[in-house]
Order: sequence, then structure tokens, then C-alpha cells
Amino acid sequence: MPQLRRFLALALLAFATPLAAGQLTSGDLTLHYSALLTTSLTAEVARQYGITRSGNRVLLNIALRRAVADADVAVAADVRASATNSAGQRQEIRLREVREGDAIYYLGEARVNDGETLGFEIEARVDDRPLQVRFQQQFFAPR
Repeated sequence: MPQLRRFLALALLAFATPLAAGQLTSGDLTLHYSALLTTSLTAEVARQYGITRSGNRVLLNIALRRAVADADVAVAADVRASATNSAGQRQEIRLREVREGDAIYYLGEARVNDGETLGFEIEARVDDRPLQVRFQQQFFAPR
């Protein structure tokens, strides 16, 4: 459970910022995801993870967990993501795997304009099992 807390801590650093977060469960696998403006991160956290802090950058954070007995464990996966704006412009999001202790998560950045809504598509494969999520989030630069 500490890994999930780390994932949520990173995702919720921006509690005052609109944040898209959710999860999809399929059998024993759960895919957790969140998206937030990178300006919501502290300079220290952004530096630690190599993230560019900007009002026109969004951080996508993805983690997969497998239920095992009465616990859950982090799972490595082949994860792909993209974001599409309302004009239909699609950007592939380059994800990088981050491992901290027994936590595994995937971080990637996308460009966004102030007030723009992005549609995200995430596909993860674990043991040849696909999990797919689509969600939308509108982003506003801090004033």
C-alpha cells in the first residue's frame, strides 16, 4: 500500500487544481491514472522527476496494481498514451517508467493551451491482457 500512497501523493500535490484521476479494474488488475498541470508540482518534485513546470504542460501519471491474496502489488506493463485536443490534434505521450522501492509508475507530459480540454487514451498490457482508459480533462493556467 505504500506504493499507492506515493502515486496518490504525486497525483494529489495539486489538491487546489482541477485534477482528473480515476481507476479501471479488470479482474485482479487495477490501472490508476491522473492528469494535472505541471505548475501544481513543487520545484523540488519537478526537478526530482525531470518534469518541466509550465502552465502549458500536463503531467500524466499511471500506475498498475495486481490484487494478490489480501494485498496488492505494483505491476510493470507496456503502457502507451496519447492526448487529443478539441481541434483533433493528437500527441503521443512519451512515458517513462519510474521505480521507487517496490512502486512502479509511468510519467509523461503533454502540451496544452489555457482553457483547453484534452482527451486522453491510455492502453496498458500486462501478461498480454489489455486495459484501456479514455478520459477528458480541461486545464486552466494559474493566474
